[in-house]
Amino acid sequence: MATRALKSARLRRLRRAELSSDTLLLARQLIGHYVVHDHPQGRLVGRIVETEAYPPGDPACHAYIGPTARNASLFLRHGHAYVYFIYGTWFMLNVSSERAGQGAGVLLRALEPVAGLELMRRLRGVETPTELTRGPGRLAQALAIDRAQDGVDLCRPGPLWLAAGPGPTGEIGVSVRIGLTRAVEQPWRFYERGNPHVSGPLRLRR
Repeated sequence: MATRALKSARLRRLRRAELSSDTLLLARQLIGHYVVHDHPQGRLVGRIVETEAYPPGDPACHAYIGPTARNASLFLRHGHAYVYFIYGTWFMLNVSSERAGQGAGVLLRALEPVAGLELMRRLRGVETPTELTRGPGRLAQALAIDRAQDGVDLCRPGPLWLAAGPGPTGEIGVSVRIGLTRAVEQPWRFYERGNPHVSGPLRLRR
């Protein structure tokens, strides 16, 4: 699948009313929409091709232990960014996914890069398009995402936002989530089948 051409002028910010406040529905719904970061060095845009849902009551969700200073953004109403640091190396970008006060989120696991590829290459230090935004840590690095974006409202004016897309062009696959030790059997990962930017082992990309 070739990288899609995208005219920035056609990007439209998603309204909160267009986003489901049900975590599982939102995780599926986000496939085919865009993440936009208007970085000082240029606009970075990726099409969402893989997500994982972490609904209320999920022991694998950071909100499971209740509100803390670290996870507070998960308890904001749906459509806010929750960014955390993991393994001492990677930031991860999530979208809060329920009503205010109900902790839950959708992890953005992979994007198809569509604008700002040269800047993404510099940020990532790699050249291959499929290595730019495949996997949640790479995705955040390619979009220059860090804790400074934690709590950002992705539906309001600002440098980091969600843009409307035409929806998935391919079939949406469903699988178990990747790299967990809790609730590993839940089929709460969604991805666009056949897209080379989807992460994970081959058996979870077909």
